[in-house]
Amino acid sequence: MSEAPLRFERLRKRADFLLAAKAPALSRGAVFIQMRKRSDEDPVVRVGFTATKKIGGAVERNRAKRRLREAARLVLPLHARPSHDYVFIARGGTGSREWGRLLDDVKSALISLAAEHDGAKVSRSSFGASSKAVSSQQPDPTVSG
Repeated sequence: MSEAPLRFERLRKRADFLLAAKAPALSRGAVFIQMRKRSDEDPVVRVGFTATKKIGGAVERNRAKRRLREAARLVLPLHARPSHDYVFIARGGTGSREWGRLLDDVKSALISLAAEHDGAKVSRSSFGASSKAVSSQQPDPTVSG
C-alpha cells in the first residue's frame, strides 16, 4: 500500500506568513526556511516565498524567488511533512548561488528542521549519497531566469 502523494498550496495571506515567523526557522547558505505545524488535520503542505529589499531591486528579488520556487518544487516532495507550512526567505546569494549548492542548502535546511521538530539531532554525514540525486536535477529553464 503506497502513500498518497503530498498536495501543495501556496501561502498568500500575510497572517499565514506571520504565524510561520513564530515557528522554528533555519538558515543554510543562501536560504532561510521557516516550518510551522498547523493545528488542522488537513494534510496539504502550504508553501510561501519572500525576498526583502535587502536582496536588491525587483528584478533580483523576483529571480531569487523563482529559484526558490523551483528548488522547492524539486526538494519538497521528498522532505516536506503533511499539515505543515513552509516559508522560504531569499538571502543575499540566492539569485547567484550555484544551482546544485542551492538545492543542497534547501535539502539540508528541511532535514535539519524536521529533526529539530522531532527533537533529534542529525549529523552532517546523513546528507551524503542521496543528495547527488537531487543536486543533479536541472531547473526548468523557463523558471530559473
